[in-house]
Amino acid sequence: MIVVVGLSHHTAPLEMREALAFPRERMGEALERLREESGLAEAMILSTCNRVEIYGRAPESAAEPVAEFLAGFHDRRRDELDSHLYRLEGEAAVRHAFRVAASLDSMVLGEPQILGQVKKAYEAAEEAGALGSVLNTLRNRSLAAAKRARTETAIGRNAVSVSHVAVELARKIFGNLRERSVLLVGAGKMSEVAARQMVRDGARATVLGGRTLERAEQLAAALGGRAAPLEALRSEMSRVDVVISGTGAPGLVVRREDVDAAQAARRHRPLFLIDIAVPRDIEPEAGKVNGVFLYDLDDLRSVAEANLRERGKEAAQAEAILDQEIRAFLDWRESLDVVPLLVELRSRADEIRRAEVDKARRRLGPLTPEQEKAVEAMTSGIVNKLLHPPTVELKKMASNRHHTEYVGLIRKLFGL
Repeated sequence: MIVVVGLSHHTAPLEMREALAFPRERMGEALERLREESGLAEAMILSTCNRVEIYGRAPESAAEPVAEFLAGFHDRRRDELDSHLYRLEGEAAVRHAFRVAASLDSMVLGEPQILGQVKKAYEAAEEAGALGSVLNTLRNRSLAAAKRARTETAIGRNAVSVSHVAVELARKIFGNLRERSVLLVGAGKMSEVAARQMVRDGARATVLGGRTLERAEQLAAALGGRAAPLEALRSEMSRVDVVISGTGAPGLVVRREDVDAAQAARRHRPLFLIDIAVPRDIEPEAGKVNGVFLYDLDDLRSVAEANLRERGKEAAQAEAILDQEIRAFLDWRESLDVVPLLVELRSRADEIRRAEVDKARRRLGPLTPEQEKAVEAMTSGIVNKLLHPPTVELKKMASNRHHTEYVGLIRKLFGL
């Protein structure tokens, strides 16, 4: 039985998720203790900022021992955890595993980071010797399903974070960002994230410093660009294609006259201004200058929310893809219950065949090698022909939800 025990942003506040997180350096120790204390035959731990989940395989229900381990490993009382934990078994656990990998259970629908985090979690379990055939197949099939969902639907398209929306809009304005220039006014986190993405797309970066150039120089070095003082704003604006401003200053940093001067020098080529500061850095009137595209934080959030709604429309199609892949995995998993019966049935039939052949030999006396060969071929052929129909039917039964009842009946009929 496959089991999932955990908590996520759906069920627990950040403080609780942080308290139960597993540090990477202790993952091997955690997996070893988990299997010892819970009786899991296979195990994997997924620990991210938004979820802490334990995936396992056990011969019978193991949700409670796993919950006990989770509390004990982090020195927490069970009653602190119980209201936040979910416990899933069988098909519900499998469905959850597929939905998590496909980012359909993520805080931001369709976000790509979870796929890499799931891969790393399985790799850590594999390194610790905690993966077996069942969780390994769950890994392969859930990751393949997640890739299908991302490829065959638009679940991961259209940026939904402010920084990535800014980059996406820049691509729409300029076609591509190779050899384009981006100017960072200030060194805020969102500005840095957007600039890093633009640099990865081939843009060159310049960072304007504030009271000191030190922070600007550090960020410029990280971006492979250069730093300049804030006093050089107009001259730097006249050279670039994109300006990202996020200083946190109490008043305006970029005024309309600065943009007018820059545009006159650059002959009104397109200039994309991104204002992600609160209060705003760029005077709204600057957006009226010929050739200028100005987006502030509200504009970017509006685009992000529209994109998220579009992703939501794709979710149903992604769920349909997962349904196909989940059914295929469950059919495979259930077929494993039939395999031991098939092996046992064939072994029992061959045992009877050999016993009857031995009896015949005693009555017939010595046989020539050709006769021995003929007897073996004939009796083996009879067994194979007799077992072929039940073998085919048993494999078909594996996908039936009531297959365990049929397996029990066949054991009874054949005395196994």
